Amino acid sequence: CIASMVDRTLDASGLRCPMPLLKTKLELNSMAPGEELEVIATDAGSARDIPAFLQMSDHKLMSSSETAGQYRFVIKCGG
Repeated sequence: CIASMVDRTLDASGLRCPMPLLKTKLELNSMAPGEELEVIATDAGSARDIPAFLQMSDHKLMSSSETAGQYRFVIKCGG
C-alpha cells in the first residue's frame, strides 16, 4: 500500500448509493482549493457517480482505482 500525500481521507465503505457521493460533496465543500481528498467506497455506483459529479464541478479527479470491490478516488479540491 502506497501512502499518498492526501490532505483528508473519507472512508465511505459499506455505504449505499447515494451516500458515498453525498459525503464526498460535503467533504469537498469544507476543504480549501488545492487540497486533496481520498475517497474509499465499496458501492459500485460510486465508480460511475463520483467521476460524473466531478466532471460537472471545479474539482479534479487525480486518480481512481478498483481493487477487490473497493473503489479509491483521489480528488483535488477546485476553487
